[in-house]
Amino acid sequence: MGSRPDGWWRDREGAARRLAGRIAAALTTDRAGLAEAFGHPGAELQVHLVLEGAAARVEDLPTHPRLTIVRAEADGDSTIAALAADLVTDGSGGPLVVVTADRALRERVRGSGAVTTGPGTLLNALPAP
Repeated sequence: MGSRPDGWWRDREGAARRLAGRIAAALTTDRAGLAEAFGHPGAELQVHLVLEGAAARVEDLPTHPRLTIVRAEADGDSTIAALAADLVTDGSGGPLVVVTADRALRERVRGSGAVTTGPGTLLNALPAP
């Protein structure tokens, strides 16, 4: 959420709802386009949205069978790194792409075998708000 200065920090709960809604909409209307945006055309997507702080306490988030909401108990970066390691180790899915602008987090998840991309890739692939 923090990659664009659109005021998300003033309404973290609303920003979480909007992002989850846009992801759910993309998974419903253009899942193939979303997979292609990440460089994996034809991949069966499963999206994990990690929320922390006030955003993690939001109860009424949009849902989709291919969208898993992960509520970080502490910081989101540690949750993302642990989740990436678990998903890579599981090996049941296709390629794991972690979306983040944080350089240190990129290095952490790459160490577990995930690939990374910036938030612009995700945001540009989602339907307009």
